Amino acid sequence: MKIGFIGLGIMGKPMAMNLIKAGHSLIAYDIVRENIEYIASAGAEPADCSKTVAENCMTIITMLPNSPHVKEAVCGVNGVLDGVKPGAVLIDMSSIAPLASKEIAKECAKKGVSMIDAPVSGGEPKAIDGTLSIMAGGDKAVFESVKDEILLKMGASAVHCGEIGSGNTTKLANQVIVALNIAAIAEAFTLARKAGVDPELVFEAIKGGLAGSNAMGAKAPMMLEGNYKPGFRINLHIKDLANALDTAHSVGSPLPLTASVMEMMQTIRSDGFEQDDHSALARFYEKLSGTGIMRRCDNE
Repeated sequence: MKIGFIGLGIMGKPMAMNLIKAGHSLIAYDIVRENIEYIASAGAEPADCSKTVAENCMTIITMLPNSPHVKEAVCGVNGVLDGVKPGAVLIDMSSIAPLASKEIAKECAKKGVSMIDAPVSGGEPKAIDGTLSIMAGGDKAVFESVKDEILLKMGASAVHCGEIGSGNTTKLANQVIVALNIAAIAEAFTLARKAGVDPELVFEAIKGGLAGSNAMGAKAPMMLEGNYKPGFRINLHIKDLANALDTAHSVGSPLPLTASVMEMMQTIRSDGFEQDDHSALARFYEKLSGTGIMRRCDNE
């Protein structure tokens, strides 16, 4: 199957690679030329714009940072809808606002194009090994038609969550839980360090109990090493929490804990660390407490 892929960043690049490994032919586009060249070296056909991608295939995947980027790639000049054929399927795997998904789907429908929103969770490591969790919204028959041969070549699970926009609503819930979980880990390990207990031993003692989680398993070691190489950047999580808060306000759902963690992330961004991994929430507590979580702290 020939698949179009638009957006070859930290997540999109390994996802596209897994489709190639699964035997699919790809035509790919990204605004960063080096990303296109990387995928082309693995066998993908390079494209010069989103329109070209859509002209050459009936299934198009977008994996972009936020709502405006998806709207531009799909609905803008030289976008997908300028070149798409009726009957094509657009799979937007970006994490964007649910309302934006609905708006883009309406424009797609005018051209006879079906759309599902199918954001992912798992970060760069799971994008690389093809074990992402995929949550999807849209017509269930369309979802089923791409589930096995496309979605499950990039993910370990793919769940249909409801009408268009439901995938991104599910992703917002996921991002709220992840953000609060990471903040709780940073807070708890800072408490341990301040109280004179090695956070590494705390991690070993509790990771197998009720407090253990995928977030702890992935992010606690990064905090202990002081390694904030981005798997999922602070600035992208800020984007997700902003979408969560906007959506919550529109439906009357209170998110007080999310609002608190959002302010922590905004502090980290104002300190110049917005490109760090979201495990850098530990920096917020380090700033407040004067001590770090790392195995070797400045005061040791």
